Amino acid sequence: MSNHVTVVIPAHNGLEHLRKCLAAVQSSVLQQPIECIVVDDGSDQPVSALASENGATVLRSDERHGPAHARNLGARAAQGDILLFLDADVCVHPDTISKILARFENDSRLDAVFGSYDGRTMAPGFITRYKDLQHCFEHQHGREEASTFWSGCGAIRKRVFLEHGGFDERYTRPAIEDIDLGVRLVRANRRIQLDRDLQVTHLKTWTFWGLLKNDMMCRGIPWAELILRSRSLPNDLNLRLNQRLSVALIFLCLAAIPVVGFAGGAAVALGAFLLNAEFYRFAAERRGAWFAAATVPVHFLYHLNCGVSLMCGVACYFVAKPQPLPCETSAAIVVVSSSPST
Repeated sequence: MSNHVTVVIPAHNGLEHLRKCLAAVQSSVLQQPIECIVVDDGSDQPVSALASENGATVLRSDERHGPAHARNLGARAAQGDILLFLDADVCVHPDTISKILARFENDSRLDAVFGSYDGRTMAPGFITRYKDLQHCFEHQHGREEASTFWSGCGAIRKRVFLEHGGFDERYTRPAIEDIDLGVRLVRANRRIQLDRDLQVTHLKTWTFWGLLKNDMMCRGIPWAELILRSRSLPNDLNLRLNQRLSVALIFLCLAAIPVVGFAGGAAVALGAFLLNAEFYRFAAERRGAWFAAATVPVHFLYHLNCGVSLMCGVACYFVAKPQPLPCETSAAIVVVSSSPST
């Protein structure tokens, strides 16, 4: 039986990005029609009108509940048996959706699949280009049999999504709700694959402080709590062994400088550099030697931020009462405080 896809896009403001996102979906090379649902997550801009003008079905929440709630709302309304979750600030390639459908058509055992940024963002600023390239590198070098899920461009069979409770709506801002879902799917022996050929162009512009805050508050701290809660620390993507060692070496470098001087600290820093040499080569191939050189101190700071986030996350976990995974309480999606309209 042929599979049909429903694209689900949560959106809170960001009209220009959403316009480009929807245009890319409409330009997809596909023989069958695509159902596209945009969930307006309490925007104070005319997101609903823009989505309707571009052929999407619109669901709206009067208040902002976060992308986890919005995606769940869209999933419940979807007619397709394959749910393709896209962020509102990405553009699919013309063949991305057709490749996703082919993966499910050719493998009946596949439960979910996701791709990566293509690292070709045209958004201004070094920090933006560094971040997108880093994400691209991690996903392009991740395990094919994946240990997580990614909702920036990730597809899953609707029945599997509903069976495992959808996204955890306790994440009320963009965070790690997709990683959380991936952990639950893996625990249930569901099969998730990372397909390096499934790529999207990221449109978001990052600032230095915005990136630090996001990596700590929205990613690092809740991810550390999830690791402790789920007892899961896979050797994959950002959690690969060399990344963990890099964090340890950056802290060791800072500790070594007062004791043995800058020469000793530099020796430790060289170890961290060598652990990430593959990333620096990747950056040089994509954007040139000068760009790659400039990423070195920023990448060191990234690992320092990861370490601080880990310590904060561990502290939060033991101070607060650990919460069970959604699959340990209920497998049903609960839609709360929403006022959908079409």
